Amino acid sequence: MTTIFRLTAVTLTTTEGDVHYDFPLDLTVLAGPTGVGKTTLLEMVKYAFGGNGLLATVAEQHVQDITLYASIGDERLRLSRSVDPNKQKTVRVYDLITQDRRPDHYTDATTPRLNTLLMSALGLPDDMRAAARSGNREGSRITFADIFSFLYIPQAEINRDIAGSQDTYREPKRKVIFELLFGLIDNNILELRSKQNLLAGQVTAAEKENAAVRAFLRDSNTTTRIDAERSEAAALDAQLDAVQELAVLREELDPVADRHTQVLRDMLTDAERALAEARETMTALTRSQADYAKERRRLQGDLDRLHRMRDAGHRLADFEFAVCPRCMQHLTERQVPDDACRVCLQHDPVEPSGADAYPYEARQLQEQLAEVDTQFQAVADQAVATAQAIADRDSHVRYLTAQIEERTRHRITPRLQAFSDASAKLAAARADQQHLEAVLRQWDRVNDLQAAEDALRAERENVKAAIARAEQALDERRREVLAELDQEFQDTVIQVGIPGVQTATIHPTNYLPVLNGTPFARFSPPGGGIRTATQIAYWTSLLAVALRLRDTAYPAFLLIDSPRLALNTAEQLSAALYRRLVAQADANPGKVQMIIADNELPKDYRRHFAQIDFSYDSPTVSTISHPGPAGVRTLVDAS
Repeated sequence: MTTIFRLTAVTLTTTEGDVHYDFPLDLTVLAGPTGVGKTTLLEMVKYAFGGNGLLATVAEQHVQDITLYASIGDERLRLSRSVDPNKQKTVRVYDLITQDRRPDHYTDATTPRLNTLLMSALGLPDDMRAAARSGNREGSRITFADIFSFLYIPQAEINRDIAGSQDTYREPKRKVIFELLFGLIDNNILELRSKQNLLAGQVTAAEKENAAVRAFLRDSNTTTRIDAERSEAAALDAQLDAVQELAVLREELDPVADRHTQVLRDMLTDAERALAEARETMTALTRSQADYAKERRRLQGDLDRLHRMRDAGHRLADFEFAVCPRCMQHLTERQVPDDACRVCLQHDPVEPSGADAYPYEARQLQEQLAEVDTQFQAVADQAVATAQAIADRDSHVRYLTAQIEERTRHRITPRLQAFSDASAKLAAARADQQHLEAVLRQWDRVNDLQAAEDALRAERENVKAAIARAEQALDERRREVLAELDQEFQDTVIQVGIPGVQTATIHPTNYLPVLNGTPFARFSPPGGGIRTATQIAYWTSLLAVALRLRDTAYPAFLLIDSPRLALNTAEQLSAALYRRLVAQADANPGKVQMIIADNELPKDYRRHFAQIDFSYDSPTVSTISHPGPAGVRTLVDAS
């Protein structure tokens, strides 16, 4: 059977108080002239279900919260959503069965999501994607808002389009939802279609990459794989030949080193080691000579300073002060002892002579200077001996080298060119191998890309076959459902009496009305009454078949805004549409709910439904005074 979906009540929390509406019957009509807020109320219902409802100015300025009381599947929920832009992403959820407050749900990607709650209540998973039958994308996610487009016919679309079928972005999703609600498809097929499209995109990308690499190899004149493999084999053979030739040459060279030559080589090694040690010693002696020379210059400088001080003392001793250098008094007029200083009158010692005239520091410096001279001379003598040793050892090394070359010249030199040629051949063969290996790696990359492309294509074909098998299993149901829909739609169109229509069917692939063999979008222009009548006939036919089949997921709910909008004076057609709606509600008591907002009801109709009347004195948001017809801009005009 169809899925239970009933809107039992709506509460608007406004700045001036609450406004409450109950919808207890299967059919409720919201009646009133244009501008009293009927569309505003329906759009607020859509908004409270998490959709992007068109909120009127009165709602944005005066309505604080919108609360819905709804029965969906086995759930009985109270949903409250704020109009405040800072709070509108949060929906407060209350379980009317358990009387418990559930965690807040969110209209965006934040968890828990309101979409998940509503889809689960409908018995549908929230991760389904509507992938097109051909394409390279996995498809957009199916949400409750998409399902709601099958339940709500807004005023702006009632005489123009069916569930956004003329929107190229929404059209693939509309067809998938139709199939899903009528059981013509299942979640497994949807997953397979998404996977098929993803694989198609991956195959396309793999083909492009493979073609790009092949084009690069072709444009760069890269050697073909077959030629590269042949050249690599030839290079490997050349390498083996060169290695064997070098091995033969080494075997021929080994016996050349006789015992006497080996002794000479050992002596040469010892001589070279001794020469290196002598050169290291010479380097150390040169460094020591430089250090001693530096120290000698320092000591000589200190000794010269003491001699200058002594000489200055001798020179100053011959001066006789006639005036005191401090107070400038004459010194020649007073009596001064012979052994006293004329200036300070203190004892004036006799100047020493000979060895006693040199101070202690001078003697110390002279002794150190003599010691440094001795060490410097010793190092110089050692350096001369070392230089001679270096010359002798260098001469010995040259002699031994000449002896070895003389003994090996006639046996080794003729083979050096052959050895050099073989080494060059080996190097060339290895270089060719490296180049060819790089070329083969490029071709390996091509093979890998081709293998990946083939694997993706094979997987895509397997998925395509799985889809075909799954759809084939549902072919009988598809034929049954489409036959039921065709018959119901034909009967409804004849019963309603849509002008100029003799035959009416449902298209087998896009599931849209076909009138007299012509798609409805081309049968009549937008904005006409024929499109409005076709809409009502189409949706009521879908609902009737879903109720009759009893094994669909179709929600038994219709929210229709202004069906008489484009009918104008077509009273007979208007009355027929309402008879159809009333008859459907009467035929399915308690199983279906329809809420209709309209400006003016037909004169003759059966009052088997609830009617809520609105006026400019009593608008839908009744706590807020209505500005009058001239002060209203309708949502249809605003959109």
